[in-house]
Amino acid sequence: MLKLIFMINRVEGMSYDHFVEHHRNRHAPLFTSIPEAERYVRKYTVSHPVPAENYPPRAYDGLTEIWFENREDHDAFFASENYRTLVNPDEARFIDMDSVAVMVTEEREVI
Repeated sequence: MLKLIFMINRVEGMSYDHFVEHHRNRHAPLFTSIPEAERYVRKYTVSHPVPAENYPPRAYDGLTEIWFENREDHDAFFASENYRTLVNPDEARFIDMDSVAVMVTEEREVI
C-alpha cells in the first residue's frame, strides 16, 4: 500500500474556519466525485488539528491522506483528466502550495 500524507496550510487571508469548511465540505466531495477516486484510491482522509493541552501548537492547518494499492494506481489517478482539470485547480484556492510538506510511505501495521 502506497500512502501519501500532505501537511497543508491555508492561503494567506483565509480564516482557519473557512479553510476547514472548504477542505471538508467542498474539496473532499469534489475529490471523491471523480470516478478515478473510486477506481484507484483505497483511502482518503482529511484531518484538522484540535486543541490539545500539553502538546506543541499546530504546525499545519490540515492534513490529507491518500492511499493507493500501488505506484501504477497513484500515477493513473494523478494523470487523469478529471484530477488535472477539476480537483487540482481547487487546491490552490485554499492551500498555500509553497508550504505543503509531503511524505510518501509504505505503511506497515505494528499493532
